[in-house]
Amino acid sequence: MLVALAVLYQHFFAKSRDPQYLTATVARADLENAVLATGTLQASKQVDVGAQVSGQLKSLKVKLGDNVKKGQWLAEIDPVISQNELRQAEANVDNLSAQKRSTAAQLMQAELAFKRQQQMLSDDATARQDYEAAVATLNVQRANLAAFDAQIREARIKIETARANLGYTRIVAPIDGEVVAIVTQEGQTVIAQQQAPVILKLAELDTMTVKAQVSEADVIRIHAGQTAYFTILGEPDKRYYGKLRAIEPAPQNFLDMQGGAGGMGGGSSKPNTAVFYNALFDVPNPGHRLRISMTAQVNILLGTASNALYIPVAALGAKDKDGTYAVRVLGADNKVATRKIRAGINNNVKVEVLAGLREGERVILGDASEPAGAAAAASGAEH
Repeated sequence: MLVALAVLYQHFFAKSRDPQYLTATVARADLENAVLATGTLQASKQVDVGAQVSGQLKSLKVKLGDNVKKGQWLAEIDPVISQNELRQAEANVDNLSAQKRSTAAQLMQAELAFKRQQQMLSDDATARQDYEAAVATLNVQRANLAAFDAQIREARIKIETARANLGYTRIVAPIDGEVVAIVTQEGQTVIAQQQAPVILKLAELDTMTVKAQVSEADVIRIHAGQTAYFTILGEPDKRYYGKLRAIEPAPQNFLDMQGGAGGMGGGSSKPNTAVFYNALFDVPNPGHRLRISMTAQVNILLGTASNALYIPVAALGAKDKDGTYAVRVLGADNKVATRKIRAGINNNVKVEVLAGLREGERVILGDASEPAGAAAAASGAEH
């Protein structure tokens, strides 16, 4: 009887003391290691179209969403004041020209008088004082004529300025693009003093620029020329690809604090403020599906591998001096063996296996007796 009980105990209870492991199967997949960032979409070109002269906005020639060509007439500031200023400048030139002709006639008269006095002085037929008066009159008339020449040149400059200001009342498109905002409505008065008031905004939407904010911890791992892609909230399964064009040398908070002042004193960031650098890349936008200020979930690729062997990162053991990792492998007979593997791409979830494992083998992630949190962290775990 005791022998039978011992056999039953050995069969049912001794097995339960065998080690139980969480395992994952060595499998294949496309892997990528990427820097993740959040970005915003901007037009590749965006221009604030403003007024360079003051006056009432007489008419708008376009509406929101219109596509325009460079040089196309967009709006008109009431030209009456500018037209009058041009006419006044032209009249001033005419007036000065008439005065110049009068002065030229007086100069001719002064030259004749001077010649007579000069001849008479040589013949002792006039007083020295009269001769000197003739010389002075001649010099004054010459100076007057030179002064009118200068005034006419100045008046002609005013004509050019008035003509330019009249031209500014006709506002034309500086680029090809789409009207994305109308800031000033017909009938409003604009005052162009220290800066040009904005009438409307144009954007070139055939190409969009992604401005991705990359943390200071990741920015040292990226460079111009790397492949990047992003998804948008409304279309999370569609990827838009591009190549990094540039990484701005100054962080975003530095640019915000400078505020265009150009000073270097405010360049330090506040303590405990996260620092992000803008990485820029362009993507084509046929049909203008992508819009200004959309949020982009950006991946900047550091490395990729197609159909690569991989295991969960949780399976990696200690790294050896030769760069290999120790991995525990569970055999078909439930025996554990330690292997050394060479690892490739590691995205902190999956790691590429370059050598040391075969597809279908099972690697140990941990013991089944470990806390639930540790087990959950082991991606792709199997019992």
